[in-house]
Amino acid sequence: MAPLDLNNVQGDILEGLGKKNQCFFFFRLKAGQASHFRNHLRSFVPVITTTIQAKKFHETIKAAKKEAANQGKQCALIENSGVNIAFSKKGLVALGITDDIGDASFEQGMLKDAGDLGDDLADWDANFKKDIHGVFIIAANSLAVSEKTILSIKKTFRMGNKDASIEEVTRIMGHTRPGAEDGHEHFGFNDGLTQPAVQGVDAGVISEPTVKPVRQGVILLGREGDDGLVAGGSNDPQGVKRPPWALDGSLLAFRYLKQLVPEFDAFLEANSLPGKADLLGARLVGRWKSGAPVDLTPEHDNPEFAHRQDFRFDQKNQERCPFAAHVRKTNPRSDLPPGGTEIRRIIRRGITFGPEVTPEENKMKKSSPEAKLERGLLFACYQSNLRNGFHFMQQSWANNKNFPPTDKSDPKVDTPGIDPIIGVGPDGLRSMVGANPDLMASNETLNFAAKWVIPRGGEYFFVPSISVLKTTLAAPGRAGDGEL
Repeated sequence: MAPLDLNNVQGDILEGLGKKNQCFFFFRLKAGQASHFRNHLRSFVPVITTTIQAKKFHETIKAAKKEAANQGKQCALIENSGVNIAFSKKGLVALGITDDIGDASFEQGMLKDAGDLGDDLADWDANFKKDIHGVFIIAANSLAVSEKTILSIKKTFRMGNKDASIEEVTRIMGHTRPGAEDGHEHFGFNDGLTQPAVQGVDAGVISEPTVKPVRQGVILLGREGDDGLVAGGSNDPQGVKRPPWALDGSLLAFRYLKQLVPEFDAFLEANSLPGKADLLGARLVGRWKSGAPVDLTPEHDNPEFAHRQDFRFDQKNQERCPFAAHVRKTNPRSDLPPGGTEIRRIIRRGITFGPEVTPEENKMKKSSPEAKLERGLLFACYQSNLRNGFHFMQQSWANNKNFPPTDKSDPKVDTPGIDPIIGVGPDGLRSMVGANPDLMASNETLNFAAKWVIPRGGEYFFVPSISVLKTTLAAPGRAGDGEL
């Protein structure tokens, strides 16, 4: 197999598209227009942002900030846009590509997978219950550039004309939060601080101490490490057969997540630990709002620790960090044997959406029912196997009240509880132990029946390599024109 060519990998996967604004533009092929779509796609492929191009933009930003700092000035905004494209299983079938990609979650789609994830479909936006064939991911450093890029895409695919090959299903706009909250999600916590480094890929990510970079096949299909499903409690992959066109692609899990911020804040206020207003929130998340891990600074926030990754959870107790804390549930580190988390790693590329909490919402301690005031996270993550990555993380870790293992705990903890941020318990029950750092209260239950993160929809997508976009998806003369 030829070495990995980063010019052949779409830019958001390994490097990330630089952004202050981002649009997820979901589309469907128009009936009988597969051939026209392929023609339009051939024109579109040259504008897709590769990993190398995404990296060059990040280097340009870094150099500009350094130069501005040397001159004692604020760095001016550098306009840029990045574009990627991905396809659902239904989208591939509409293009005449019916091969089984070797991933059960992708094959059935997120709507059918919702029960496993713990979603209530009554909360889903109606648009995500419709057929979605693909998504354009448009990232930019200004809303104006983002809108201009969207118009260019619509023009390429002739939208609004009789020979249009696609139609819009829905679009969701995200943006970073203002001022000092830039980089923080709406509950106020610094987000996206830990990402896996990938072997042979320089994306500016430093591995956690004692943790090796993940093999390329953990993120990219067909590469070393893409060995198939690894069941919970096992280290043995079951093997997988990938179609040749899947090489150097990745599987994207997109989630439209609404956050009930006033309700979350009200819960923390009502249940706060004596004299420590911010401690409960920090212990539920596993980090202080600055991003500092509670495992390193358990009693108070220390922003200087925000980017520290040298923490390993204590399997014996939860004095420093609860077993059920969000960051511990989703990346259990030393709670599992060495190397036990590699196959579960994902690369996250989310962005916040919606306005800041209004004074009225703060006063009432309740989120407004107005759609224009909805806020949350547009969660996106990449992996080579959804059943090893996102799906496993949600179902077997976050929603599992018995994870992580506590057989070495002292005092003995039988049931850690579910992830308080994204976990969904059986019959809607939500609780955890260990919120109080007092070891004598290790098994004291904290109930949080209400959910503060509401899944509003989502889908699974395949993100093809650049060469496959040209030679397979945009190839003339394929079947599919009469199949819609």
